[in-house]
Amino acid sequence: MSHGTDLPARDHAAQDVHAPGAARIVISVDAMGGDRGPAAVVAGLVASAAKNHDIAFILHGDEALLAPLVARRKQLAGRCEIRHAPRVVTMSDKPSQVMRHGEGTSMWSCIDAVKKGEATVAVSCGNTGALMALSMIRLRKLPGVNRPAIACLWPSRNPGGFNVMLDVGADIKADAEDFLQYATMGASYARNGLHLDRPRVGLLNVGTEEHKGRAELKLAHDMIAASALTGDFEFVGFVEGGDIPGNRCDVIVTDGFTGNIALKTGEGTAKLISDFLKEAFNATFLSKIAALLALTSLKRLQKRIDPRRVNGGVFLGLNGTVVKSHGSADATGVSAAIKLAFQLAKSGFNDRLAARVATAGRAGQDAPRDEATRTEATRIEARNGTTE
Repeated sequence: MSHGTDLPARDHAAQDVHAPGAARIVISVDAMGGDRGPAAVVAGLVASAAKNHDIAFILHGDEALLAPLVARRKQLAGRCEIRHAPRVVTMSDKPSQVMRHGEGTSMWSCIDAVKKGEATVAVSCGNTGALMALSMIRLRKLPGVNRPAIACLWPSRNPGGFNVMLDVGADIKADAEDFLQYATMGASYARNGLHLDRPRVGLLNVGTEEHKGRAELKLAHDMIAASALTGDFEFVGFVEGGDIPGNRCDVIVTDGFTGNIALKTGEGTAKLISDFLKEAFNATFLSKIAALLALTSLKRLQKRIDPRRVNGGVFLGLNGTVVKSHGSADATGVSAAIKLAFQLAKSGFNDRLAARVATAGRAGQDAPRDEATRTEATRIEARNGTTE
C-alpha cells in the first residue's frame, strides 16, 4: 500500500453533504483505487451529479489531489465532502495484508462511511479481493449467508436488456446451500435493479437435463426449486452457457470460478467484435462509405455491447451495499456504477435482501411455510415504503 502526506482535517461547511435540509442519497466513493486515477473518478461524479440532483458524495483519498479536482467542478459544489485518506490499496496488495494494515487507506475509509451510516452505498474501482475482504471485515455478513457473492449485469435478449449473473468472483467455491443463497440474492437484486416482479432463475450447468452436472448442482437444483415459491421467483432449472445472454431466465446462478471466466470471456468477445467491425469498415474506400451510411446503427450496436454501460458488480450478502467498479473504468464507467449504487440505495435494497435470505433459508431446508415466514420479507419491504 502506497503512502501519502498526512494533512489536517478541513473545515468547509459548504462541502458538508449532511447539512440540515439535505435530502439527498449519499454515496461513499473510493477515489484512489482505479487504474485511471482520481481524475476519472471525479469526472464520473460530475456526470452523475449533472443527471441526478438527488445524489451527494463522500469522496475518500488524498485531499491534496482531490480538492483541486472537486473545486473546479461547479456541479459538485455543496454535494461532495472530501475525507482525507493518506494511503492507497494497490492492485498488487494481498487481501490478507489489507485486512491487517488497511486502516488509513481510501478503501477502508470508503467502507467505514457505510458502516457508520453516513452513506448508503460504497463504490470503489480498487482491488477486488481486498475490497471484498475489507467489506466482510467491516460490514460483516448477513445472518444466514455463508459466502457473499458478486453479481453483475449481462447484456441479454430480455426486454429490459440485461440478465443478472452471480457469483462472478467473490469465491471460487460454492456448495448447494451457497447456490440457494445466490438464487435468493440474485432474484432480490433483479427485482430492485431490473424492476422484475417475479424473476426467472436458472442454475448454470453443462446441460439442461436434470441428470447432468456435479452432485452439489443436482442438490442445489432441488433446494432452489423448493424455495422458489417462498422466495417469490420462478425456477427454470438448469441453463447452459448460451442462455447467459439469452431470454430464458433473468438470473444465472453459478460459482465464482465459472462466473468470473464467463465474465472476462464476454468482455473480451465484445472488444474483439468491436475491433473486427472497425477493421472491416476501414478496409476500403467503399467500406468507409458504408460505415457512414450505417453510422446510426453502428452507434446503437456499440452502445449495446459497451461494457462501461453495465459497469458495477454488486457485493451481495453483507450488512451494507458495495458496488465494485471495473479497475480501468473511465468517467462513463464510474458514472454507471454510481447510478447503480443510487438505484439500490433508493429502493432500500439491503433490508429487503436480508429478509429474503432469512425466508429462503427456511424454505430450502424444507421447513413449514407458515404465515409468519411468508410475510417476513413483505413486512420489511413495507417499512421502506414499497414492496419488491
